[in-house]
Amino acid sequence: MATIPPYRPPTNGTSHGPSTALDRKASLSSFPSSRTPSNTSLRNGSSYKAITNRARRNDSDSSTRTPPTPSSHNYPTNTATSRSPRKVKSQYPADPPERHVEYILVASFDIDRGPTMEHQYPGAISGDENMLAELMLPDQAHVRNQDWTIFFLHKDTGDEEEAAEAKRLRKERIERRKKRKEDAAIGTIDDEMLQEGSGDEEEREDEDAEEEEKEEEEADEEIEEEGGEGPPLIYVLNLVNTKQDTTAKRGAVVKAMAICTRHSFLHIYKPLLLLALEEYFKSPYPETLALLYDAVNAMDLSLMPRLSTLERHILQASDTKDLFVEKFEQMIQQRMAQESPSDSATSPDSPSKKTSELTRPSHRYAIPRDTHEYETRVAYNGIPIPIKIPTAVSPETVGDFSVVKLIQVFSGPHVTSPQPFAMHPHLTTSGSYTHPILVLVNALLTQKRIIFLGHNRPSGEVAEAVLAACALVSGGVLRGFTRHAFPYTDLTKIDDLLKVPGFIAGVTNPAFANHPEWWDLLCDIPTGRMKISNRIEQAPITEGLVYFQQQNPTFAPNSSGIGGGPSLVNGSIDPTGDQTFIDDVLRSIASRHGESVIRSKWRDYIIKFTRIAAAFEEAVYGASALYIGASEADAGAYGVSGHGYVWPDDTSRGRELGANVWRIEGWRNTRSYYSFIQDLAALWGRLPIRKLDLGHQLDRLRQLKLSHEESGKIFLAMRDAVGSYDEVCQLLTATPENHAGLFYLSLGLFHPDISVRTATVELLERIREHEAGRHFYAQLGRFAKCAFLRIRKEGETRGKRDTDGDTVDTRPRTAGKRN
Repeated sequence: MATIPPYRPPTNGTSHGPSTALDRKASLSSFPSSRTPSNTSLRNGSSYKAITNRARRNDSDSSTRTPPTPSSHNYPTNTATSRSPRKVKSQYPADPPERHVEYILVASFDIDRGPTMEHQYPGAISGDENMLAELMLPDQAHVRNQDWTIFFLHKDTGDEEEAAEAKRLRKERIERRKKRKEDAAIGTIDDEMLQEGSGDEEEREDEDAEEEEKEEEEADEEIEEEGGEGPPLIYVLNLVNTKQDTTAKRGAVVKAMAICTRHSFLHIYKPLLLLALEEYFKSPYPETLALLYDAVNAMDLSLMPRLSTLERHILQASDTKDLFVEKFEQMIQQRMAQESPSDSATSPDSPSKKTSELTRPSHRYAIPRDTHEYETRVAYNGIPIPIKIPTAVSPETVGDFSVVKLIQVFSGPHVTSPQPFAMHPHLTTSGSYTHPILVLVNALLTQKRIIFLGHNRPSGEVAEAVLAACALVSGGVLRGFTRHAFPYTDLTKIDDLLKVPGFIAGVTNPAFANHPEWWDLLCDIPTGRMKISNRIEQAPITEGLVYFQQQNPTFAPNSSGIGGGPSLVNGSIDPTGDQTFIDDVLRSIASRHGESVIRSKWRDYIIKFTRIAAAFEEAVYGASALYIGASEADAGAYGVSGHGYVWPDDTSRGRELGANVWRIEGWRNTRSYYSFIQDLAALWGRLPIRKLDLGHQLDRLRQLKLSHEESGKIFLAMRDAVGSYDEVCQLLTATPENHAGLFYLSLGLFHPDISVRTATVELLERIREHEAGRHFYAQLGRFAKCAFLRIRKEGETRGKRDTDGDTVDTRPRTAGKRN
């Protein structure tokens, strides 16, 4: 591993202002610690127990909740679901504890000394300066006028333990405060002791509740963002420029400037780096770096709302440009109320502040044109630079890359001239002619060593391929890839690289191709070909595999990894569905459906894989850590039961499980598997609906031919379970636009039972009043909307007649469409 020498004041190091937290010299390295918290913490059970205990506490708080009583047929407006019940907080407050950019580095190439570090601002990073300089000046940088690279820096384990201890104390403080409140509620302690010294009890209570909610929310968000893998990475965006200079020894001057940030959307700094490096060539002094440093850290993101986990999932799965625009409006209203004390009598949520006032061109604040991005400006050297920051960032998404480009690079040669792969059970799940992108995804899932080779290509192109591969296999669901990814590295760091299990690295030196013992899968970018190493470790025979083969001999996979039944040999069946899926992806790319559509398809693919893995574990091991709350979902609290993935019949289930056995068993011992369990436990603690598996019930509507009674129970259960703002959010995450949105729910409007039709109207009414749900309702077809309005009107008329004492014909009316 790269050694980290003690801090010494470098000749070109720079200091900035008084001592701050940044001036503590954090030990940083381009390679992760030899300890892997994501694996060890879950294998010894400590982290998993801590998170599941919190999930159980939250579950016990809601265990006494009874299904809501069906509302009357007057259909009152459910104002509770129309807006978020909490005050909107900023993702990046006006005075954040951490800066947007922590360091700015400048390196240059010296003909005698090689890569050297010129300046580090505002102070020196206590790391190997030579290592940083080598990463900033990639191989063959002098032959190009410009090149971009990305690399990551890791904190050492001492810093990690210190941060973990601070978080533990913080959670304990929150728990003690909640315990005091509970004791006060049951009379164990006096309210006066709880509110000691407070002049206004209600005001103090509100402040404590708000502060407690904020701290708990932030602590949970930190747990989710880190995924139990350790402290956040420092992402480094680096620009290399070569200027022709006849006075220089080699006829050119090569310099690189890098920005170090904890924001994964580091691509927003590219325009600033271009201007700053050009300015540095003219004025190579620390003052030039100070100008850039102050400009980027003055960037105001305080009006960027913090979204909950469910809200982020909804936003990422939708292309609607004004989704959650109400939160941006509320942020602006809150700011305006703070800046105008004379208007403090008016609530920030008051409708008296019209949206037209906020969007007025002369106004200081403006509603974003697309809520997926927050627009701001950075004033650098007198130039206002427009910046667009993603509102919701998926895990494992770093920088700006194209998944479409990655797929096209390796699909073209395979389509025109397919070449067989060497068989490996974890990788070639569809035979020797498995699509290269699927081989890559299987290699990432089963934690193989992967090299992206870009000989004579810019290092930026190689880095983009690495980052795109990590995002592809993550799907916004899995973690554990970018922390062990090296978007660019070189031959001098091979010893450190080989110590990292399951690395994903980008290189430009062709020597890597001649050492198959260094990698398991080689992805050659110029040729668009992939190669499985002949030195790859063979897949072990596991207990789960043996048990499945014994219990399901018809669908058991063979030693080459091909499963799903003997008919696969002649190519007549695609048991995994992978070939059908990749064909659909390629058709979407050919139709120019766009990057977001392709990413959403891969997200669905990864989610499906995890759900199949959960079903496999339940079938083989009796229970699955990938599904928390199975007993609650099977108890039938709302009149329906069941959980997990849905197959149309047992044959399809056995075939698909058999085809996925090898890669599921290979995935079960990886970092991403253990991190996913942690994420599920943390998410379970925040889910408002735990006694009904919404995804399972909706899949039954989509895939099975149900009787009227069975489908009616599902619609009634949905109506009873979904009521509050967060519950509607959870439902919307299970009905994304690419899964037909609310279409299958709207089928309840045509059910022959009038009570089911009425329940469906109530449910859709709640969704229509929801901030995000109104957009989903707007995408329903005209036929469904007409049925909704007709049934709603009939219900209002029926309620009015009941009030007047008239009799009403309540006989079921046959609908024009069966569900």
